[in-house]
Amino acid sequence: MARNPSAAHPPSAAEPLRLASARGRWVLFATVLGSAVVGIDATAVNVATPAIGDDFDAGLSGLQWTINAYTLTLAGLLLLGGSLGDRFGRRRVFVIGVVWFAAASLLCAIAPSVEALIVARALQGVGGALLTPGSLAIIQASFHRDDRGAAIGAWSGLGGVAIAIGPLLGGYLVDAVSWRLIFLINLPVAAAVIAVAVRHVPETRDPAEARLDPVGAVLAAAGLAGVTYALIEGPETGWDDPVVLATLIGGVLALAAFVVSQRVGSHPMLPLEIFASAQFTAANLVTFVVYAALGGAIFLLAIQLQNVLGYTALQAGLALVPMTIVMLLLSARAGRLSQRIGPRLPMTAGPLLAAAGLALMVRIGEGAAYATHVLPAVLVFALGLALTVAPLTATVLAAASDAHAGVASGVNNDVARIGGLLAVAVLPPLAGISGGDYRDPDLLSDGFVIAIWISAALCALGGVLAFLMIRNDRPGAGAEPVPHCPLDAPPRILAPAGPGHPGER
Repeated sequence: MARNPSAAHPPSAAEPLRLASARGRWVLFATVLGSAVVGIDATAVNVATPAIGDDFDAGLSGLQWTINAYTLTLAGLLLLGGSLGDRFGRRRVFVIGVVWFAAASLLCAIAPSVEALIVARALQGVGGALLTPGSLAIIQASFHRDDRGAAIGAWSGLGGVAIAIGPLLGGYLVDAVSWRLIFLINLPVAAAVIAVAVRHVPETRDPAEARLDPVGAVLAAAGLAGVTYALIEGPETGWDDPVVLATLIGGVLALAAFVVSQRVGSHPMLPLEIFASAQFTAANLVTFVVYAALGGAIFLLAIQLQNVLGYTALQAGLALVPMTIVMLLLSARAGRLSQRIGPRLPMTAGPLLAAAGLALMVRIGEGAAYATHVLPAVLVFALGLALTVAPLTATVLAAASDAHAGVASGVNNDVARIGGLLAVAVLPPLAGISGGDYRDPDLLSDGFVIAIWISAALCALGGVLAFLMIRNDRPGAGAEPVPHCPLDAPPRILAPAGPGHPGER
């Protein structure tokens, strides 16, 4: 049987792909579908948490860990995943990540206990850290310069649609079958991604850009794990519990060791000189507080809608869809606005508007109507986020040197995820929600109001920080904002391609 020459001789980086070609469309298909499976999973699990809690008779800490175990390993290993792709081949690491994610999804689906599910979710995060950076890096490295912007725009738009589908699909599967199907459905999708990637995606690498720092990655992940464990378990078991104290102290020491390793290491994954830019540091502070508010609010809102208002999982997913739609429609426009007038005004007004939307959410209690209570709050909150996130990410990249463009984007994504991670850990106990309180509508509602006010204050703080600290430079005159992952991470911005502009990694 004759062999397919295209399969035997995949294109190299010296043969840039055109978007209109068959192979170009296959490459786009593989990268979009790979990103989509991660995005759908991340947003679907939020609406499934009450069902998971009921199935395993889990306390609130079990639900917190179901979300945070994934975020923790993803955030801790994301920069390392991108460097591994640069060094050993982006297609290779991308495929390994998809295989890993699928295997971990199977473990999630068959988990016999909440503890086993948490471990499997942590393994899922490792797979996500391997495939997520490679998805966009493959497009950036494989496509012809003239087609690169269109390819990334298509990748971003289709990825946004996938994220919008996530809560709906998750809610439907929970109501119709079981929350376990949310994870099982990843397997055939992953198989399709692997088949297409192996056959059609060219291999690219750039060892000179790789920053392999396994010690730093382990220290970062261990530090985040220790601190997060203490913040989740401390309110329930007591801050004087030996395990809580040991993990808290160990986590802080690991994070301190991480900073030292980045300062003295020869190839740090996080070059600390990037924070010498006051604009970069300020933008990441705004990112942290805004995405902390977002992560904590969405986690509790999904539970509030189901356990207090009596929504099904599908109805809870539907309730959040307008947020994603608004983000998809308006984020790029907000990015272009900031290019014309500078980022200070959008980054000040956006968080304040989002804070107003969160303040409206305190009305979402027993007997609240969707049209008059839930929808207005969701829309105002989404408008504030849409005005914020594209200018925010553009400012981060504009504040970094060309040599650090990829690292700057990775840091900003990590900061957003860590903000959400810590908010999910800290917000419920601050609001007085612990143990099985989330099953009691009265206790949950009381805590929800407190938590939402805290989230609103965080968002407002983001606006104040932007007003005081962000310079009104015009970021990236040639950059085109690309909205992506509005419920999971900041939108990505494509830096101008060409010499001296490596673009998004």
